[in-house]
Amino acid sequence: MIPITKPFMDRKDYEAVLAPLQSGWLVQGPEVARFEETVARFCKVQHAVATTSCTTALHLALLAAGIGKGDVVLVPSFTYIATANAVEHAGARPVFIDIDPETFNISVEKMEAALAEWKTESLPSPKAIIPVHLFGLCADMPSIIELSERHSLTVIEDAACALGSTIQGRLAGSFGLAGCLSFHPRKIVTTGEGGMIVTRDEYLAKSLRILRDHGAETSDHARHHARGGELPAFNHLGYNYRMTDIQGALGTSQMAKIQKIIDMRKNLVRAYNRILVDIPWLKIPFCPDGYTHTYQSYVCSLHLEGAKAGKIGKVRRGLIEHLSSAGISSRPGTHAVHLLGYYRRKYSLRSQDYPNSRMAHYSTVALPLYPGMTNGEQLRVAEAISSFTP
Repeated sequence: MIPITKPFMDRKDYEAVLAPLQSGWLVQGPEVARFEETVARFCKVQHAVATTSCTTALHLALLAAGIGKGDVVLVPSFTYIATANAVEHAGARPVFIDIDPETFNISVEKMEAALAEWKTESLPSPKAIIPVHLFGLCADMPSIIELSERHSLTVIEDAACALGSTIQGRLAGSFGLAGCLSFHPRKIVTTGEGGMIVTRDEYLAKSLRILRDHGAETSDHARHHARGGELPAFNHLGYNYRMTDIQGALGTSQMAKIQKIIDMRKNLVRAYNRILVDIPWLKIPFCPDGYTHTYQSYVCSLHLEGAKAGKIGKVRRGLIEHLSSAGISSRPGTHAVHLLGYYRRKYSLRSQDYPNSRMAHYSTVALPLYPGMTNGEQLRVAEAISSFTP
């Protein structure tokens, strides 16, 4: 079976995870600090704060930015559910915005329209926006930053899929007040689970470090090197979102080869694009000029002239089953959150409210992509797709 993905590991990764086991320091210690420094340097920001996942990173970033009960946060309607869940857990309300069907990222035009409607109806203004860099392609951050400045919106980037992606050379996660990264096994580099918040804001970074460690004013690592052994002060209600040193050590080892991993993914994408471009009903991923795409997932979409979303969804289900019978794993791209039970019921949302997201929900398909995938395996995928009749 050709898997949908698999992490790229080598002997140095195996050796790296042994170091904290041998040292005895297993949680939020020197290996995590080293990993944070490595990621901050790579993203060209001053601070990086490790967490247990990108979901908890988003949660902490919202809280540290002062987003809470009663606040409105703009979120793309086509994204993994964790983006909206983080807003809910912060006590705020996610308000969904439709996407650009070419990039699958939040539509700046739809945001402009939504904000204009807010003013007309004299509703409380949104306080923040979470643009998602879906599948490894940055959202239109220059336009989003310009819009956020006009409307006084805090920008927190969901860069879970986009470590290493750029716009005009500027890295994902470095545009807004904070950027949140994921190290899940399906991401560019992995620590098994794990997340990171990157920021240029020193005050925000300090707040994040306190909140992730039960609200402690001083970390265990700092207290270890201090005299007296005093317990820290607790002046904030915090969380246990601490990364382990085993994960930190693996993350640092993975980061040492991130450019190699990205280059291997891009080479595979170029091969896919050559062999899939002539399939008339399959649209390959789009990347605008001036952007670099790290292709956390290789997500295509089905285009059947005149077919409605529901019909396309049935065809996609048939394609996924056809590929599976040929020994090839594939998945839907992601989901339209407004179609999911919790959000649909709580906010009385209709399936037609966000038509581009609804179409993407039914039409997208992720094909296998991972460093180490062979040309022969890619040809097997292409042959299986070519033999499918939509």
